[in-house]
Amino acid sequence: MMKILLGGDGVKILIVEDETVLRKALAKGFQKHGYTIDVAEDGEQALDMYFDNQYNLVVLDLNLPKIDGLEVLTEIRKENKEIPVLILSARSEVSDKIMGLDMGANDYLAKPFHFDELEARARALLRRNFKTADTIISNGDIQLDTALKKVLCNDTEISLTKKEYGIFEYLMLNKGRVIGINELIESIWEDADMFSNSIKVHINSMRKKLPDGIIKNAKGQGYYVE
Repeated sequence: MMKILLGGDGVKILIVEDETVLRKALAKGFQKHGYTIDVAEDGEQALDMYFDNQYNLVVLDLNLPKIDGLEVLTEIRKENKEIPVLILSARSEVSDKIMGLDMGANDYLAKPFHFDELEARARALLRRNFKTADTIISNGDIQLDTALKKVLCNDTEISLTKKEYGIFEYLMLNKGRVIGINELIESIWEDADMFSNSIKVHINSMRKKLPDGIIKNAKGQGYYVE
């Protein structure tokens, strides 16, 4: 078993892939984007790791030793209906895709593929999952309520605009990971009028309302919340 742990409270992904070269490449690629990665090389190991840990996303190959990927998916869905599962498989027939989706997968990407597309699909699934979560995220004196879309400091509400809240929510959901401006735009808004300068204006406005130092800047890379 190989395990890659990254600093911060980042998103945790389980990659299940029996091809050694591809497995290492996937782990390295997601690691560069700031994710915490566990990898499994067969279906039996995948289920052991899944039930021993908590994950935000499972990237699952189908052609696995010991236990087939579809059986792994079935066992995961018996325990958890919500966790996003992205199938990554050489089985590219439409019937295979339909079967995987019908059995509970959230997305299906056929091999060969481009990693950027895989990462974008993973990010979309994670974003969807985060935005449906009814939870309160705390950071020092700050509390962010994703259900009520409110930010509190010492139980006093901080008035943020809709776009300011969207930025802060995404940063809080990805605590410890530097978020680039392009990712903020892609992950939060569909309107084309959001450009990098607009993000910077919103960040500067938020910093005046939030406690000093909560939104930090990684020069040339983006913004983050510790």
